[in-house]
Amino acid sequence: MRERPASSVGRARPVHPLAWIWEPLETDPTFVLRAMFGAKAVYLGGKMMLCCCAGEEPWRGLLVCTDRTRHPALQADFPALVPHPVLPKWLYLPEAAASFERDATRLAALARARDPRLGIVPGTRKKPRTKPAKPAVAPRPSARAGKSRPPRSSHP
Repeated sequence: MRERPASSVGRARPVHPLAWIWEPLETDPTFVLRAMFGAKAVYLGGKMMLCCCAGEEPWRGLLVCTDRTRHPALQADFPALVPHPVLPKWLYLPEAAASFERDATRLAALARARDPRLGIVPGTRKKPRTKPAKPAVAPRPSARAGKSRPPRSSHP
């Protein structure tokens, strides 16, 4: 276990302002919460379902992890959802939307119910590409086996 620096002992960690969205999901045995680019990603059943962002626009609200084929069906039920301006493969519910609290609560309930319109299977992390190791080369036998070579001089 990592030791905390003495300066952080006894200090309360700030609560994420959108924690109320994922708190009802924490009782699900498959619930996982991961940090992702300054946001909190909610996983259920191994799928990334929602991403709670508390930064500056366009990273202030709820990202709904889905694919583009499911956008129309979700937008029909949640008119405030729009494709995210940076990640258009996901839908975005801005915190500034009048229906934010109601819609975020309903989307969390859909995630808990495993609505097939929500969730993506995260890709596997690729290891950094490295150059293939050079095969070990055995020293070539000298044409003058048994004879030693004179040292090379640096003069021509």
